[in-house]
Amino acid sequence: METKYIFITGGVASSLGKGIISASLGKLLQARGYNITIQKFDPYINIDPGTLNPYEHGECYVTNDGMETDLDLGHYERFTGIQTTRHNSVTTGRIYLSVIERERRGDYLGKTIQVVPHITDEIKRRIRLNETNAPHQHLDFVITEIGGTIGDIESQPFLEAIRQLRWELGRNAINVHLTYVPYLAAAGELKTKPTQTSVKQLQGLGIQPDVLVLRTEHDLSEELRKKVAHFCNVDVDAVIQSQDLPSIYEVPVNMQRQGLDSVCLRKMGIEPGPTPELGPWRKFLELRNSATEVVDIALVGKYDLQDAYKSILESLAHAGTYNNRKVRTHFINSEQLTRENVARQLGSMAGVVICPGFGLRGIEGKIVAAEYTRTHDIPTFGICLGMQMMVIEFARNVLEYEGATSSEFVDTSQATHLNLHPTCVIDLMEEQKNITRMGGTMRLGAYECRLVSGSRTWKAYGEQDLISERHRHRYEFNNDYRQEFEEHGMRCVGVNPTANLVEIVEVPTLRWYIGTQFHPEYSSTVLHPHPLFMSFIKACI
Repeated sequence: METKYIFITGGVASSLGKGIISASLGKLLQARGYNITIQKFDPYINIDPGTLNPYEHGECYVTNDGMETDLDLGHYERFTGIQTTRHNSVTTGRIYLSVIERERRGDYLGKTIQVVPHITDEIKRRIRLNETNAPHQHLDFVITEIGGTIGDIESQPFLEAIRQLRWELGRNAINVHLTYVPYLAAAGELKTKPTQTSVKQLQGLGIQPDVLVLRTEHDLSEELRKKVAHFCNVDVDAVIQSQDLPSIYEVPVNMQRQGLDSVCLRKMGIEPGPTPELGPWRKFLELRNSATEVVDIALVGKYDLQDAYKSILESLAHAGTYNNRKVRTHFINSEQLTRENVARQLGSMAGVVICPGFGLRGIEGKIVAAEYTRTHDIPTFGICLGMQMMVIEFARNVLEYEGATSSEFVDTSQATHLNLHPTCVIDLMEEQKNITRMGGTMRLGAYECRLVSGSRTWKAYGEQDLISERHRHRYEFNNDYRQEFEEHGMRCVGVNPTANLVEIVEVPTLRWYIGTQFHPEYSSTVLHPHPLFMSFIKACI
């Protein structure tokens, strides 16, 4: 079978859930035995989201091969279990950078470089790149989500590219358009005009949607769906409603119930056949819905925004479900956490996650949290910067290095001038010392880690000796102090076998006190929860 393309676009408003619909459709096609991948094309001009403030764009997700990407790739992986790569995330910035670099090399032989055909050709090439780069398998379907909303100026080259591709690919490409049907409480009515307008804008760009997915807070009547179909030139059975649900994990089942995957297959000339049962997925939902007991987990961080820690929240939810618990998370702003209020904030928690991040803001609160949970034996999971704060706290209060810190927070030239001697138990990685550019220059992607046999971490991983996890950091545990930490009770139980970098620390005398330099939350999926989160939740229970 030739590779087929499904383009997902959005209209009326942003944040309607194109990523969840893309992931759900991918899951349903997978359940039918097809090999799929999902990619995200973002119209912003940044090369990647790596330098974006999480308040602007939510968390930055990292692929196995070290690409900093949009958080929707996390949804793709969690729903489908596929491993995305740098080819699954493309921005306007990357498109223009590639074209400009080729122009500078003289590849265009003196031609005038234009949006059409040069930019659109590069977008089309990137869209089809996964088709030729799929590792060890033929791809049956490539689902391409176009970020932004119809009408955005920056989206237009992408829409022109998919218009051309649909013409070139014939029945091997369709468009699924997601819009919003607002409910006016004063009138007591659902309004379809925004959807009609959005589709007309899309048609004005030369794209006729094949399937409409209508996001709504209220059930849509058959009459309303027929009206939308009539005004938008879409079959009635291709008008699907996406009503608000208790959980994003209910969406694939809801989409299957309404035949989204069947409609898409028929539009491309494929007979759908029997409807898959989605057994493991439904089992997960049953466990999730039947759990009645609650486990309270505090997230100590500086970003008061759930999307900033999206993968952590989902990983906790996965582990909670498989431990027959509902995880209730409580965000604790580390900027406002002090020795005076820490007991009130954390004392009633079953467990604490000390969150990742960058920069000086809020770190003292994280250190206060690490000290409180260590001295009160509350299960604690430190991730990336969170692990580094656990190390600094231990150095200050157990090793008695009063000035223990990270070189990330110290201006070394100023410290020397002022005759200050901070103890940098966390230091800049050697290969990072001469780097001046911010974007894409950290230690990124999957690296191996050798575990110490008998450690709590080793047991959590099912007694594996060698694991591989994804990273996103510049600073590392300073090995000059390693022996001293070990002698005083903080063990370095995970080390990179090539670079000898410390990846995992734990205090074995406590119930569960573990910090990881890597980001385990990137690897947790619905059907395969991450072993460290599973172990952490067990300890919290």
